[in-house]
Order: sequence, then C-alpha cells, then structure tokens
Amino acid sequence: MKRVMIIGQPGSGKSTLARQLGQHTGLPVVHIDMIHWKPGWIERNSAEKAALCHEVHQRDSWIFEGGHTLTWPERLDRCDTLIWLDFPLWLRVLRVVRRTLRDYGRTRPDLPPDCPERFNAEFYRWIWITRNSHREKMRNLLETAPPSKTRVKLRNRREVDAYLATIDDC
Repeated sequence: MKRVMIIGQPGSGKSTLARQLGQHTGLPVVHIDMIHWKPGWIERNSAEKAALCHEVHQRDSWIFEGGHTLTWPERLDRCDTLIWLDFPLWLRVLRVVRRTLRDYGRTRPDLPPDCPERFNAEFYRWIWITRNSHREKMRNLLETAPPSKTRVKLRNRREVDAYLATIDDC
C-alpha cells in the first residue's frame, strides 16, 4: 500500500479515515478541500484543481481523499488501493450537521486557513441533489477499477474499524 484513493460523499468519513490510515501507515495525507479551496472559502478554478491533483498523483506515495472527479481516471491509474465509503444518506447528513455545530466558526485541519466551519444551505442542497448520481459514479468507479487494484467498500463504522485492524496486522 503506497497510494490510496478514498472516495465517498460528504459526511462519509473520508478525512477521518485518511488521517487514521496516515497514522497507521506513515503515508502522507492529501485532502481534496485543500486543493478545492483557497483561504477564505475562495474556490479554485477547475484547471488549477486539476494541476494540483496531477502534482499529487505523481508523488511516490499518498493517501488522497475526496473528489474532483475530472482527475479520478489519473488518480485511479496511479493508486494501488481504492476505498469507497458508502454510508447511508441519513448518517452522512447527521455527521455534517454535527461537524457544523462542533466546529462552527473554526477552521478544520483538512481545510485551508480562514475557512471557518459554517452553515451553508447550498451545501446541504447539493448533498441531497447528488445523493444518487454521485453514489452511482462511485459505484461504477469501484466496479470498473482494474483487478490489479485493491478495492474496498466500507458501509459503516464497524466495517471501517475492521478494515483499520487489518492494516494494523500488516
């Protein structure tokens, strides 16, 4: 395990799993939100995001969590392990609400400086609107990944904990 691609919808636990895997393996962790956003909640344009993703993909080792689906083919090509966190919508929304309440006004470690947690109705709307289409993209990515890739689908916290325990055993 040298390059790990973690995908999942908001609130599925991508950042948390990436940090935990990083602690277990010593691999560097990359959060897509650090690429997606500039300080102050300023969104980078697609070309900038793609260039930054490409830069990460070329490294010898990484745990890369998150989206920017335009760069998924290259990331999939470079990764050796693909993990899909396929958690139910109700749990993901609950987690996002809890995260918002817990970190409101503070910048989380997986975000650039000056990006304090906030309530964003548009984000919740996006979670709802993309609940099926994005899940289908992720399902398709996992199912069509080359057999040379280690493919892992985790659907709940128990499965995540069991998976992390296998990493400890390595």
